[in-house]
Amino acid sequence: MDSKRDKDQDADYEKITAVLLKSRTGEFDLESILFLKFRGLGIHDLGCIGECINLERLDLSGNNITNLASLASLRLLAVLNVSANRISNLEPLSSCESLQSLNVAGNVISSIENLHCLQPLRKLENIRLKDNTYNYTNPVCRNLSYRNILLEMFPNIKVLDGERVVGRGSDLYQLCKDIDDTIKAGLYKNGQLPEHPDCKPWVEDTYWEIKRSNNAIIDEAYKQFNDVLHECRLLNNRATHMISQTERSLSLKKQPKQYAV
Repeated sequence: MDSKRDKDQDADYEKITAVLLKSRTGEFDLESILFLKFRGLGIHDLGCIGECINLERLDLSGNNITNLASLASLRLLAVLNVSANRISNLEPLSSCESLQSLNVAGNVISSIENLHCLQPLRKLENIRLKDNTYNYTNPVCRNLSYRNILLEMFPNIKVLDGERVVGRGSDLYQLCKDIDDTIKAGLYKNGQLPEHPDCKPWVEDTYWEIKRSNNAIIDEAYKQFNDVLHECRLLNNRATHMISQTERSLSLKKQPKQYAV
């Protein structure tokens, strides 16, 4: 009897069922489920997951999934992690119009053509096909120019393979990446880089300067903040002086009285 029950539980983990969804989330209504994490459960059949029509975040990493057809109805899905599976076709995701972040590292996506179906997804900003931390990749990553091709295909992309390519922080990331590449290339001699007269700065001299706004409201806020900061410094000096006087008076009281003989 117990062995039969264990087999039933194993079968549940191989396929996503309504019972599994309700037991893992505590929700009675599948439409009420907003977040799901089924990581490393040996799932190969997504079953009725498409009935969770209000799902926003889904983690199916580390399973045996090959077919994503059940995800086509998830119009509100914003974050999807299907890394470390056996997926080769992303076509069902073309209808996930709210998708912003997609992790498909560690699958069997073989060519750039397999990614064309994602182009209608205007909100897609983060795509990961390779993850060096876990040594996840895809056959398409063997193409040395796949990054440049993807950036042309998806002009709204901000993060590719975990690397910020546009927006705040991208310049700093590129600077660190250039330093790492230089170290890996073995260009250090006696612990120092050789000087190159034709080298140019990565950023302009004024890059790190704090630029003041022409907005009168912001200028007034700066002024008020500086005034408050000045008052705090005055109060701090006054408090320090009073503490010092109090400590001096207490030390005098503790001294033994001396009487003239």
